[in-house]
Amino acid sequence: MNAFVPDHAIIWAEIPVTDMERAKAFYAAVLQNTLVDDDPGPNPISMFVVKEKGRAGHLYPGKPAAPGTGSTVHLAVPAPLEDAMERLEANGGSVVTPVIEIPAGRFAYCLDPDGNSIGLFSPSGA
Repeated sequence: MNAFVPDHAIIWAEIPVTDMERAKAFYAAVLQNTLVDDDPGPNPISMFVVKEKGRAGHLYPGKPAAPGTGSTVHLAVPAPLEDAMERLEANGGSVVTPVIEIPAGRFAYCLDPDGNSIGLFSPSGA
């Protein structure tokens, strides 16, 4: 049996939000990155910008899972991680855990203003 082994296990992330303008402002402030609006159909979206291969996911108008119950999307933030955690809280999100250290870097579980589970991640050496 041949196994399919992709370049990346996760291809795309979609984060449902109830208020696109609020969500775009929240994520731009927390991630210190601009999102790019697009309307390819069937919904308008706002995409996260990354260096290689353009984009890795987006926000879209939708119905989030109950707070803390959906999948967790981990998002890169500039170091120090603690500054991103402060920006998150200042913009209506909540920090769920203290900083967790792993070999690849440091992260914290958080909730966005819609209750979506997100991780703020800063790689080792950043």
